[in-house]
Amino acid sequence: MKRTDLSPIPIPITVLTGFLGSGKTTVLDYLGRTGALSRTLVLVNEFGEVGLDHELLVPIDDDTLVAVNSGCICCTIRTDLVQTLSEAPWRYARSGKRWFDKVIIETTGIADPAPILQTIIGDEQVASQYMLAGVLTTVDAVNGIATLDHHIEAVKQVAVADRILLTKTDLLDDSAQSLETAIRQYAPAAPISAVIDGQAQADWIFGFQAYGLENKSSDVEAWLAGDFKTQVSDAVNAHGHGEHDRSRHGGVQASSLVFDDPVDAALFESCLTMLMQFRGQDLLRVKGIINVAGLDRPMVIHGVQHVFHPPQLLDAWPGEDRRTRLVVIAKELDHEELLGCFSALGLMARVTH
Repeated sequence: MKRTDLSPIPIPITVLTGFLGSGKTTVLDYLGRTGALSRTLVLVNEFGEVGLDHELLVPIDDDTLVAVNSGCICCTIRTDLVQTLSEAPWRYARSGKRWFDKVIIETTGIADPAPILQTIIGDEQVASQYMLAGVLTTVDAVNGIATLDHHIEAVKQVAVADRILLTKTDLLDDSAQSLETAIRQYAPAAPISAVIDGQAQADWIFGFQAYGLENKSSDVEAWLAGDFKTQVSDAVNAHGHGEHDRSRHGGVQASSLVFDDPVDAALFESCLTMLMQFRGQDLLRVKGIINVAGLDRPMVIHGVQHVFHPPQLLDAWPGEDRRTRLVVIAKELDHEELLGCFSALGLMARVTH
């Protein structure tokens, strides 16, 4: 949409993308704790019907963080994104006034970023209020090369980036040079910054100039070109008028397990170890908030493929719900097999989807 001198100044949007387990939420958590998200509306989307990331971002105020959970943001909820952005200035107003000056959209790790960017750029209602100001992509230094080799979504996430955060470099035994070489195949000019524990600089996150296609590949230009309404119509038809098609993401599915009673820590760890041993390569993401018997605080766990990070204790529960909730994202996931893995050791859970 063409702007005039009288047009309101557009609100800059930063899209934070990156494959499952690459550290997007850790980056946001760090920024929230350091106060860098002041006057920032954060939209978090998660793959599957039940997410946890928005609850783990404890330092961010409730009306600063909006969970967009009804599916994968690149597939079935593009219209939800348009509605959320269009209504945000008044829906989340404080004292009748818009309080935020910028927006971060954290995509699900399995998202194809192209439809998201096209939504921001191509929808007239959104473009009249907002400006795509940057795409920041997190890349896991440990699993990055294998992820780029096996997941087209990861390739697209890197290719559209104008800034790249290389995470978990402290877990590498050698240099990340080979990974940087692989990244340069798809993003030859994007600056790369290595971060540990999500400690990114705020000026790397926020951009205030319009996103450009300079130094991007012709593929990126093709992904973002075309008629927006046609693309939306095609997406809806391809997904059965709103139902998520798992084939779009190579058979990747999400399963959410809920344990109503506190769990024994040793048994729970045994189940996770078993799961990792048998399905490690296909285990794209495991995250959970755990009610451990004998503890008055929740434990948070994170795992990617064969790597499980040390569990963390939160200072307090993020809400009233005290149940253990575990989200597993994997290729060709068998929900009953997953459930049986825990019940075999006496941990009773139920799959919520």
